[in-house]
Amino acid sequence: MLLTSVMVVLREVLEVALLLSVLLATTRILDLRARWFYIALLLGGLAAIVYGENLARVSQAINGTGQELVNAGILITIYILLAIVTTLLLFNWRKQQYHLSILQGAMLLAVTLAIMREGSEVYVYLTSFWLHPPLLPSVIIGALLGAGIGYSLGALFYYFLCSLSPKYTLMASCILLTILAAGMILQATQLFIQANLLPGQEPLWDSSQLLREDSIPGQLLFAVAGYEATPTPLEVMVYAGSIFLMLCVLGGVYCRCSRD
Repeated sequence: MLLTSVMVVLREVLEVALLLSVLLATTRILDLRARWFYIALLLGGLAAIVYGENLARVSQAINGTGQELVNAGILITIYILLAIVTTLLLFNWRKQQYHLSILQGAMLLAVTLAIMREGSEVYVYLTSFWLHPPLLPSVIIGALLGAGIGYSLGALFYYFLCSLSPKYTLMASCILLTILAAGMILQATQLFIQANLLPGQEPLWDSSQLLREDSIPGQLLFAVAGYEATPTPLEVMVYAGSIFLMLCVLGGVYCRCSRD
């Protein structure tokens, strides 16, 4: 039970921790106030509890596909917000103080939604053991270990980004946010497949022998790039397409900034 709790919480925490590390690094490099971060933590935590408390009702809605559709909607919204963030980061790479209030607002909403989604899963998992006191200590210890590992990796990521020059920090942040956003679109696609709104297909390959999804390296790669050991052709197309779309947007912004 201890190891299960570690892996469950690590999986939920790691993606948020890495997203936070990138956004906090850009906040520091651009010399922004971190108030958006504290507001996002508060709003995300409250939203996670409310969503977790109502998750059973949400799951039963829309012919039993409510949870999949809501989570997919959250992931798509985060993708759009991260596209806005990366675009504004690129503008600020070329010139300073460009729409910083919009940038901070997009970061606040993206982190709030990410914490709400991942936090609700952790909340439901932990509260399911309230009626099983003998298991509770190992579950809580495992959850704390999983959260500690996740946020420690996020902290290392943050300090690595901050150790770079501002120019390279912003460049690396744009690349990492593009990959993180593509992973979220991949997860949204998988949720639509679970809800039978997209067709299920045979996997293109199976890389689980090389890297299992439930291993710590697999969890890390999942958090960073949406790693899937058995992706279908549709999932690969959507993943590649979401990266291509963001690269096109960033390329257009870069060309515009270069002309200016």
